[in-house]
Amino acid sequence: MTEDSRTRLDAALRVRRERVNDAIDEQLPVQRPERLYEASRYLLEAGGKRLRPTILLLTAEAVTGTEPLSTDYRSFPDVEGAAVDVLSAAVSIEVIQSFTLIHDDIMDDDDLRRGVPAVHQEYDLETAILAGDTLYSKAFEYMLETGAPAPRSVRALDELATTCTNICEGQAFDVEFENRVDVAVDEYLEMVELKTAVLYAAAASIPAILLGADDGTVESLRRYGRSIGQAFQIQDDLLDLTTPSDELGKTRGSDLVENKQTLITLHARGQGVDVDALVDVDDPDAVDEATIEAAVEELEAAGSIDYAREAALDLVEQGKAELEVLKDGEARALLEEIADYLVERTY
Repeated sequence: MTEDSRTRLDAALRVRRERVNDAIDEQLPVQRPERLYEASRYLLEAGGKRLRPTILLLTAEAVTGTEPLSTDYRSFPDVEGAAVDVLSAAVSIEVIQSFTLIHDDIMDDDDLRRGVPAVHQEYDLETAILAGDTLYSKAFEYMLETGAPAPRSVRALDELATTCTNICEGQAFDVEFENRVDVAVDEYLEMVELKTAVLYAAAASIPAILLGADDGTVESLRRYGRSIGQAFQIQDDLLDLTTPSDELGKTRGSDLVENKQTLITLHARGQGVDVDALVDVDDPDAVDEATIEAAVEELEAAGSIDYAREAALDLVEQGKAELEVLKDGEARALLEEIADYLVERTY
């Protein structure tokens, strides 16, 4: 990305993040029982770039040819000019993301998320589970509040439900793969698609559904989200190894400690690297920076870091190609820049 495009994207992300944050405050207030709703809001208040809801809002503008930020997202015109509350859909996507993070941290017993204690650490395990479940159910409530015609609303709910099922399937594969050394690259990419990419796909396809776009456009946007979501996860795996813990917001190298299968380790095994011996501890808190540095050096020497980076870049290009279904304009350009950003970002 050029400096100008990065500046433009940062501004676009910032203003939409503010709109989404205000909507979260409005739609998910702290109410009785206070501890449950405080825990539900905890990670949402801890930060996050709001990439997925931003993609949803930009896609709404791109699909309808609406000038970015020219129209209230609460009463956004569909292809026939009727008002749809796409901001509620954006909040729905973001609270699903937060739900997955809460439960993911419980399953991995991670201590940190976004630089703060994980929800089950800050509160307790029972409250964290309930908070995740609350966000899950609230997401469907919000998707029902868009005011879109009933057939489109039902279709968007179906997309959201399928997405949530896929996320659980992907998480199950991720757990299964921790006990296997014969995972194939295609299996990994399927797992990443289900665990991570489908929520990006939903963020891109659901606004097209709600606003009445044709099926071909919906499917192209779904493929866009799926491809860049896979790239996002590969970049996440790279950052887990290459970013200091204080910037990462969690323990660096935790994927290696937890025997997570990534594109990096799959390639390294194929190059004869004894991946299991790279980090010989079971507790992420017990691993030191020198051990991770040595592991990264060995992975770099095997070409595995570069292999993963190239795979992420290829996926981004595949995703951007799907945007040709949209008319040229600022919103489409920003969707392309978000795709580039996903493989260039740092924490």
